[in-house]
Amino acid sequence: MGLEEALPSGILLTTVEKVAGYARKSSVWPATFGLACCAIELFSAGGPRHDLARFGMERASATPRQADLMIVAGRVSQKMAPVLRQIYDQMADPKWVISMGVCASSGGMFNNYAIVQGVDHIVPVDVYLPGCPPRPEMLLDSIVKLHDKIQNMKLGANRRAEIEELEQARLRRLPLAQPAGIGAPPPTLPGHAAAERDRAAVAPHEPGEQP
Repeated sequence: MGLEEALPSGILLTTVEKVAGYARKSSVWPATFGLACCAIELFSAGGPRHDLARFGMERASATPRQADLMIVAGRVSQKMAPVLRQIYDQMADPKWVISMGVCASSGGMFNNYAIVQGVDHIVPVDVYLPGCPPRPEMLLDSIVKLHDKIQNMKLGANRRAEIEELEQARLRRLPLAQPAGIGAPPPTLPGHAAAERDRAAVAPHEPGEQP
């Protein structure tokens, strides 16, 4: 049974955003950036067992001008950081980044001066993939999550409004902890605990009630 038989009268109504999102997610071409042992798992994902081609991503572009997804597989050294940024700048818009492995995401075990402590210091990251190294199945799961993000991406004025909303949400985000010491503010409590503390600080006390 084809698609035309499942549709009433052969007519399908949709939006430009959904059509563009479907086309983009179905034609993601990766610019592989294998830097360490995570790259071996990335190669395995393209083999017949895991079959990256089922997502239309079997064409790993050798030039950034024909790629829109960078998979950073492995630790990023200080010497490699400007090269990575140059390749990212040469990629076609819109473009996305998957940080594959804990070393690419946060520096991992390499907490020293030679390794960038997170590739998001160099390029914006869309999906963080944990693991040391992550299995090919985990990479496929991150690709599916990226496809969902691409499918629901806004366009035009809606895109600008979405970016503004995300920026405001980041500005409203509370820090995880406050520095301790003389004169330091009290530690920030998560979620409902912080709200209850603030509400108790401003609420009037009943007669005979302990403050």
